[in-house]
Amino acid sequence: MKKPNNATAGSSKTKFKEESEEDNKTTSVTSSEEEEEIERELAEITFEDLLKARSDGSHLVYRKNSQEKKAGRANKNRPMEVSAKKPVSRFREVVQAPKRVVRDPRFESLCGNLDVEGFRKRYDFLFENTLPAEKEELKKQLKKTNDPNAVDKLKKRISWIDKQLRFESTKSTDAAILAEHKKKEREAAKHGKRPFYLKNCNVIVLFCFLSLSPPILALFNVLGLLAYGYFMVHNYKLKCCFMVHSYKLKC
Repeated sequence: MKKPNNATAGSSKTKFKEESEEDNKTTSVTSSEEEEEIERELAEITFEDLLKARSDGSHLVYRKNSQEKKAGRANKNRPMEVSAKKPVSRFREVVQAPKRVVRDPRFESLCGNLDVEGFRKRYDFLFENTLPAEKEELKKQLKKTNDPNAVDKLKKRISWIDKQLRFESTKSTDAAILAEHKKKEREAAKHGKRPFYLKNCNVIVLFCFLSLSPPILALFNVLGLLAYGYFMVHNYKLKCCFMVHSYKLKC
């Protein structure tokens, strides 16, 4: 009685296996057909359509999905939940090296203070020889070239050199004015006078007067003398009026 039962069980198993194999074959055939259809459709797509799809950002969708979620709190009273599934870095640091610190020598106390006079003396050859020679060479090139782009570049370079030379001349003149003033104030301090410290605005005014031509300076001197004489006369009149008024009050 047991033998026919075993036979029926074995036959059912074989039938199930055959059915599963057939299903797998059909699914594989359908999947391969679907892949072939997708490949045909992609082959028929024009390059213009692909560019439009890329401009829409459709090729970046997978990147957005792969972004990690930011850690946050469900409630202000709850702790922050951070995922423990953090990938290990490819380059593992066995020995932790010291962190590189970027230092700017302009703002570093170890480099000391800037010696402006020493810097000007060391690099004075740039403003005395190098830049003027380069300017003359650029002017010669400007006369020979006809290319508008090259002409524009040469003009910009020449204007930059003029700006640098002008700036250096003003700085050197300001330094000379301050040095002369300090020398006079030291001499006056030896005779018991109080020193007078020039402000930046005073230096600018002196520089403007020194940059003027000699005839204009002479005119300013004459006007200054006239203004000083007018002030003295006006002040003398005020003093006389005050003395007369005080004498009348006393009487």
